[in-house]
Amino acid sequence: MKVFCDTNVLVAAFRQNHPQHNAARPVLERIKAGKDTGFVAAHSLAEAYAVLTRLPGSERVAPTVSWQLISKNVIDGFTLVQLTPKEYAQTLEKAASDGVEGGTTYDALILAAAAKSGADRIYTFNLRHFQALAGSDLREKLTAPS
Repeated sequence: MKVFCDTNVLVAAFRQNHPQHNAARPVLERIKAGKDTGFVAAHSLAEAYAVLTRLPGSERVAPTVSWQLISKNVIDGFTLVQLTPKEYAQTLEKAASDGVEGGTTYDALILAAAAKSGADRIYTFNLRHFQALAGSDLREKLTAPS
């Protein structure tokens, strides 16, 4: 199965103390084992790195360790999906016409990458925002890891 992972699924899979770790980790394990084909937005590499290195207190991950987690778990096992400049602009134009604001803009860009990937399933723990942004063709593919 072709699966696309939102950044929050990656972060949860990396951090054993994360409340959603037990749901997210098997998604990455299936991809690493070759049971599923994984896709992720290229933007999610930077986003995951930023989140991991800014977690509160003792949860914070050192920059070199953050890169190792991303490199070993994502770079080596996922196909990175990049939007072209035209796709990027079209996504932002649609976001503007739909009244999308703030951080939800990044969800719109990640969802555009998910659509481009052709994935059968789109994993996110942010279902409410993704469902609001997705067309009916993508809504049926959205799910949270369980």
